Amino acid sequence: MDAAPFALPATERQIAYARSLELRNQSLLPWEVQQDRRSLSAWIEAQAKLKPADISQPTSKQVAFAERLARIKHRAVPDECFRDRQLLSRWIHSNR
Repeated sequence: MDAAPFALPATERQIAYARSLELRNQSLLPWEVQQDRRSLSAWIEAQAKLKPADISQPTSKQVAFAERLARIKHRAVPDECFRDRQLLSRWIHSNR
């Protein structure tokens, strides 16, 4: 008898962690991978080794706040500030 291996479903904790890695790495978590515990475990292991997506980029909340300050102060946010989180943070701090 040749029995096919039984695939265990992924756990909720696995899926939650995989989704956090998906966001961190800005990658795609395939549906098929989510259906099998071993496949998901392998995907998680590979994603955990990757460096997070570019964390030097400002957050969307920072950008929105800076744009709101710029409108209030009738100033423009320098373009380079939109490419560096620390520069934008300094600009916000100096324009409060």
